Amino acid sequence: MVKETMAVLGAGSWGTAIALTLARNQQSVMLWDHDLEQCERMIADGENKRYLPGIALPSTIQIEPDLAALCHHCDDLIFVVPSHAFAEVLRRIKLYLTPEHRLAWGTKGLDPSGHFLSEVVAQEIPFDIPIAVMSGPSFAGEVAKHMPTAITIASPSLSFAQDLAQALSHDTFRVYTSTDIIGAQLAGAAKNILAIATGISDGIGFGANTRSALMTRGLAEMIRLGVAAGGQQETFIGLAGVGDLVLTCTDNQSRNRRFGLAIGQSQDVDTAMAAIGQVVEGYQATKLILGLAQRYQIEMPIVEQVYQVLYNHLSPKQAVINLMSRPAKLETE
Repeated sequence: MVKETMAVLGAGSWGTAIALTLARNQQSVMLWDHDLEQCERMIADGENKRYLPGIALPSTIQIEPDLAALCHHCDDLIFVVPSHAFAEVLRRIKLYLTPEHRLAWGTKGLDPSGHFLSEVVAQEIPFDIPIAVMSGPSFAGEVAKHMPTAITIASPSLSFAQDLAQALSHDTFRVYTSTDIIGAQLAGAAKNILAIATGISDGIGFGANTRSALMTRGLAEMIRLGVAAGGQQETFIGLAGVGDLVLTCTDNQSRNRRFGLAIGQSQDVDTAMAAIGQVVEGYQATKLILGLAQRYQIEMPIVEQVYQVLYNHLSPKQAVINLMSRPAKLETE
């Protein structure tokens, strides 16, 4: 059962878009951000001018900078913070959590330790609470502008997933449910690496053939690792997998794709990152997913070459040559 007031932690573009989606269903929402000045600006402006300018925040969204108050009033909490900040925010609120709370997140990435965010929750919270992951092809700006969007919510607790689906669903926002929380988390992290890869390829000046090959073979890498880690293959050919992969690899609204474009056009990592101006989740995910692949002894040649470009200064063109010159093999391998 959906509680009277829900909380969204993280007032970036996606967190604000989720709050707006809940509010459109007449759901009362508390929206928190770590940046007190950002909270004050949203209260004064009646909108999030920094991330979603021109879209009014309705009266059903209350900006709440106090985490204790937020946890007191809300049992259902949706984290939408960068993956590197997830554990820190969780530690800040865990003293206020009770077994009555339920925790979901729209964060797409792994913890800097290489663990899934679901593992971080299990490590940090001393009791069991329902958890859920929101994933799928969903640019925040389009969601905020009422453009039709479909996502997946994965949770071991089907009742929690269904409650979230009910709270979010309306005529332009459709939610499907799943129990595969591992697959949804891994797909959400890995697709950002492939968006960087296709961005690099397009930045070099290669064409649709190259982009299509990278996406298809990248999907095969995602599936191999995902199944080895305990995910379900079906997840990777659904919204959380193929859906999000197509979105982030082909549209320049994707920060990861734009970052890759800059790298392919010979910008260095720091310059490209600064030009984006927001967190590029795929940069850190490249190192973490490669580590996960090594742990499970899964070959991920595209991820390996992206890592070499981003961390070891390999030229993007040489990375493509390395991929194309690999020995012939069965496509199913």
